[in-house]
Amino acid sequence: MQQPTSPQFPTSFDWGATKVPELTLTFWLLKITATTLGETGGDTVTMTLNWGYLTGTAIFLAALLTLVAAQTAAKTFHPFLYWATIVASTTFGTTMADLVDRSLGIGYPGGATLLMLCLLAVLGVWYWTVGSITVERVVTPKTEAFYWAAITCSQTLGTALGDWTADSIGLGYDGGALIFGASVALVAAAYYWTSTSRVTLFWAAFILTRPLGATVGDFLDKPVSEGGLALSRPLASAVLAAFMVGCILLVPQRPDRGPHRDPSQMRDGRSAR
Repeated sequence: MQQPTSPQFPTSFDWGATKVPELTLTFWLLKITATTLGETGGDTVTMTLNWGYLTGTAIFLAALLTLVAAQTAAKTFHPFLYWATIVASTTFGTTMADLVDRSLGIGYPGGATLLMLCLLAVLGVWYWTVGSITVERVVTPKTEAFYWAAITCSQTLGTALGDWTADSIGLGYDGGALIFGASVALVAAAYYWTSTSRVTLFWAAFILTRPLGATVGDFLDKPVSEGGLALSRPLASAVLAAFMVGCILLVPQRPDRGPHRDPSQMRDGRSAR
């Protein structure tokens, strides 16, 4: 007599792999470079070309939505597509934060508070809907939508925090970079030497690397009178973009496979645990 078989959980994608890269040192190096590029690239459009924050925000929002759609439609992890989407989110974050902080007149503290509330709302709805905010299972359109919404909010928040620290608090761009660099180092120490939630540490590091890149970017292109090096924004952006391309080509990246889970215990990305 034929032995009964256990029901197979239907799926149209690989539960072992996700469409985001493995969290390695290269990932974080590219993330910081992308955030710096987002600062210099956003300032190139809004300040150097003098197109303004509203126009710059509209341009980068269109690019971001297009790339997120392509990333969501992709069946597997594509490094160039993923990092292009990250750069689009960080340039949009730069111009959007400037629009909120300056054009709307609510200032850096108000802008940072508003953006923090937006990020917490996205993460809260993501957790309530899916059951987790880990990036190890970004494998469905729903989780990808939450992922990129949270990424964009964190990028925008990071820009506001960087400007607030450098300008309002008065630490300057170099001082701000040191503060956020030390904060990232503390998160790394917590990762290696404490049992703090890895999900919490990831989002903390992701948020903090944004103002780190923003302050470095401002330090590169702002006038000497404002504490910067007054480098050409378009040139700095081109160098940073070339560095990213070189890293992607020379250092192979693979999708983050995360800890193994039985697909029969998953429903629409929610663990049965």
